[in-house]
Amino acid sequence: MTRSAVLAYIGGNGPTSRADLARELGVSPALITQHTRQLIADGLLIELDHSPSQGGRPARLLGLVSDAGRAIGVKVVADHITAVEVGIDGSVARSATEPFNAASGTAITRLGAMLRTFIDGGSGAPLLGIGVGVPGNVDEQAVGTVDSTQLGWQRVPLGEALRRELDLPVLVENNVNALAIAEALHGQARGHDNVLVITIGTGIGAGLMADGRVLRGRSGGAGEVGHVPVEEDGPLCQCGGRGCLEAIIGQSALVDRARERGLIGVDAGVSALRALADGGNVAAQQLFSHAGHLLGRVLAGVVNLVDPEIVIMLGEGIEAWSHWSFGFEPAFRSGLIPRNRMVPVAVETWQDDRWAQGAAALVLSTPFDAQGRSGEQGRLVRERIAVPRSSDDVRDGGR
Repeated sequence: MTRSAVLAYIGGNGPTSRADLARELGVSPALITQHTRQLIADGLLIELDHSPSQGGRPARLLGLVSDAGRAIGVKVVADHITAVEVGIDGSVARSATEPFNAASGTAITRLGAMLRTFIDGGSGAPLLGIGVGVPGNVDEQAVGTVDSTQLGWQRVPLGEALRRELDLPVLVENNVNALAIAEALHGQARGHDNVLVITIGTGIGAGLMADGRVLRGRSGGAGEVGHVPVEEDGPLCQCGGRGCLEAIIGQSALVDRARERGLIGVDAGVSALRALADGGNVAAQQLFSHAGHLLGRVLAGVVNLVDPEIVIMLGEGIEAWSHWSFGFEPAFRSGLIPRNRMVPVAVETWQDDRWAQGAAALVLSTPFDAQGRSGEQGRLVRERIAVPRSSDDVRDGGR
């Protein structure tokens, strides 16, 4: 039983009574009373209104003091980064997006400098750590060596470099896995142990949760649904293969097809294609619908394989979901085996900083890390949550 476990449980489940905490964490009510009393004294918890009573004395609910701790989350893509500062309850306090050239020889140094500037502009709440989400494979969260075809990185020691530059705990993860963690803590995956998170946009990605844990696979590459082979002699994919799902229905593929058919100009992008579809252009609508059909067929196979309780759809491409859905829904449902045909599909309204919020969730989720995947960096984060700080520490951001 640790103070960080209490904070994490309330952060993931909302205001909670002491009795519920004791039951859910499997410890005695006396121990919960002891820990919560100290957390209130340290300014990390606050007593809220009484909960409804079924008879007897109503219980007081405990909530997080959101400015008692913060985390930084970073989304890294080929041409920009987005950083967010979140409270200990996961709420976004501020965000910033800056141009970034991942192919530059000084990319990592530049990223470290950008993050230091962002950190220095933050609140006075203690800074628990940095979470970084990248498109690609990450060997271990606590090590953070990255292989990414989208970024043009091979064996880049991102975590080590940022820890050296920032002198803070740094956790690195595949961006869709990070989103799955954010969904479990703060989104529609809450209360579910088996979840399939799908992102559509520049690429097609998946985050898999089984029995409450994100599945990473041997090298951190589990969930690469965008590289499921669909057409044997299909278009070349950035991974080097041909006919991958992503190479057929990813954002670049849809734009290329629209340009070939004269629907949009050579300099126009996916927003122009979406505007055409929104305006009733049948050919543009059919492009999205066909993409939805292929996605539905592939995801039906994935659902039949992993048996999730819920499928959550999000990503930049969701802005055109009304056009994707015409092809997706019938193809998806018809491809499911009978026991899976009622699996719910939740489509979330998309905001770009959600990727970075997912990266911040890497930090906030460390108290749940029963498998030790966050390693030494997770231990350092937990220490920052669990150890009271002096006023001097708070003034300098807890670094």
